[in-house]
Amino acid sequence: MISKVKAIERELNWSQPACLPARSQYPIILDLRDQPAIVIGGDRVAAEKATNLSNAGAQVTVMSPSFCDELLDLERRHAVTLHQKSYEYGDLMGAFVVVATTTYNPELTEAIWHEAQEHRQLINVVDVPSRCNFTLPSILRRGQLTISVSTGGTCPGLAKRIRQHLEDLFPSAYTAYLQLAGIVRVYTKSHGLSYKERDLFFGEFFTSDILECLVQGHWIEALDITVQLLQHYNITIPVTKLINDMKEAVDSNGSSYNA
Repeated sequence: MISKVKAIERELNWSQPACLPARSQYPIILDLRDQPAIVIGGDRVAAEKATNLSNAGAQVTVMSPSFCDELLDLERRHAVTLHQKSYEYGDLMGAFVVVATTTYNPELTEAIWHEAQEHRQLINVVDVPSRCNFTLPSILRRGQLTISVSTGGTCPGLAKRIRQHLEDLFPSAYTAYLQLAGIVRVYTKSHGLSYKERDLFFGEFFTSDILECLVQGHWIEALDITVQLLQHYNITIPVTKLINDMKEAVDSNGSSYNA
């Protein structure tokens, strides 16, 4: 039996990194700030897609004959604009990205897909990979850190569970961790550290106890370790200065900070 299994593994060539799907996808991160986006559908799935687009800064219009409570709440909070109507040809004009939750209606799905193709728009029809020119990964955000998990539309449910598993590996303290790293990076550049020196510094930053201190809520200890690391590279920054920098970062980007 073992020999048969090994023979099958060799035939399928699962272990070889060169064994790629026939159509591999190219992952990118889009800047959707102030870009027009259209969501076609009025159910909770449409609400989820509209919420994510709005959170990314898109100007979201949701089109459907009826809307779920979640979408009505989004409109009350001025996060989206609702158009209570059925899709008609021409409704996609001007949109940068289109998301449709019309899996239940293949004829409608085809009409939306073909119009989007005419306008050369980004389009995703939920659960219909053949009618998508981009897929929506499962996303984990920790401030400026974005981790996306995609199965290329093969199994979104599994992608979601992998993302949920990653939540434990990347705790919410990563928000402050990245804010601190961004602040420190400015100092390493302004003090003339070379690319190699900065790379070495952040190697030490990564392997230090800074993140663990932040996880435990020990902010001052985290900043003190950071100051000591900077001193190894002849950069002297007082802890009080880093505290003020972190508070400014929180005010501009949002987070939770108590020192």
